[in-house]
Amino acid sequence: MIDSLTPQSTENIVKKSLLLSWLICTLGAVFYCYEYFLRISPSVMTQELMRTYHLTGAQVGNLSAFYYHAYVPMQILVGLLMDRYGPRRLLTMASLFCALGTFLFADSNNILVSEAGRFLVGFGSAFAFVGAMKLATIWLPPKRFALIAGIIVCLGMIGAMCGDILLGALVDKIGWQMTTDLSGILGIGLAIIIWLVVRDINVHSEFPEVHIVSFRTVMSGLVRAIMNPQIWLNGCIGMLLYLSLSAFAELWGVRYLQEAYGFSRATAANANSMVFLGWAIGSPLWGWFSDYIHKRILPILVSAILALIMICIVLYLPHTSVIGVSIELFLFGLFCSAQILIFAICREISSLKIVGTAIALTNMMVMIGGNIFQPVIGKLLDVRWDGTIVAGVRIYTEHAYRVALSVLPLSMILTVIVALFLRETYCKVREDHFHN
Repeated sequence: MIDSLTPQSTENIVKKSLLLSWLICTLGAVFYCYEYFLRISPSVMTQELMRTYHLTGAQVGNLSAFYYHAYVPMQILVGLLMDRYGPRRLLTMASLFCALGTFLFADSNNILVSEAGRFLVGFGSAFAFVGAMKLATIWLPPKRFALIAGIIVCLGMIGAMCGDILLGALVDKIGWQMTTDLSGILGIGLAIIIWLVVRDINVHSEFPEVHIVSFRTVMSGLVRAIMNPQIWLNGCIGMLLYLSLSAFAELWGVRYLQEAYGFSRATAANANSMVFLGWAIGSPLWGWFSDYIHKRILPILVSAILALIMICIVLYLPHTSVIGVSIELFLFGLFCSAQILIFAICREISSLKIVGTAIALTNMMVMIGGNIFQPVIGKLLDVRWDGTIVAGVRIYTEHAYRVALSVLPLSMILTVIVALFLRETYCKVREDHFHN
């Protein structure tokens, strides 16, 4: 039947298949964008959360980190489920969990219920990045995986920027609870679209059957991934570079800019969003550049050194220029976005059959940073607190923020050290990965 098709008919089928591939992968990326929007939402409402629940800095960090309490331990299970059952059902369910958690977070004056809501948002969000990467593995060519991963992260950063700018404005106008409710409604709509459009099997793929595998194969692959020291070194690098987001831009960046630079909340949120913009632009650029030079480690080393310079300027050489700070934060995000290369490395050292599991294990290590350092920074702020309270909210000094956020330059230094022990893949996937 295929042989009887005319060249024109074959070309039309290929075009439709390519269009469907990009549409499905875009929806996966949009869900990642949405969950990132939810992830960073506490950063623009820290004062409201402190006032509503009478929280300290450490307690705000703990509330925000409930997202990571679900997200991090779920990663290995998510990878196993993605490899076993495929992304369609799982991403639909995940979007609904995000919506439910968002409503619980917003519509209660009970801190325990809000923590449970934040936990559910983290639970649903745990499927987003791995699901998007799994869809890219199924539907798009492997030779451009680093670039594709960069584009996915780019959309996530756009969601974060919208969160910083749009949520900040909405919180000022309609309050944090109504703003959060609107975010939940978006999740319900996205779940419906994912169910209707996303498919788990690409019949035009060279290996269409390899993406849905037996549970025994998945468990065997998980053991091999856990026993691979390169996976752990790679994940450690990812966690350290990602602290630019999880320890700074996602929670404490806005408040630091308000205190250290005297910015209003709107101005601080706009400047803080430049970190996300840097990630959005840098992720696909680093992916393309790494593919072009056929190296992964060199870009990571260079980017970590440059990021170290930028964050030191922001923390230790403050000035009052909004434009200057915005440029520095943009460059900080741009350099840290080379972190996306760890997922290309993971793809290149893992079997195709269990790539979802390997990526999930790597992503789990990345996200542990937020789980640990959001409350740790809050605790360091409390230790340096001088007792000042304004309108029921603890006020921390510029010096306290500098001390607490010193984990950022330290993380860049550690990135360089760890990267020296990571083997170069030269952007090559071993042939046996298609057959083991």
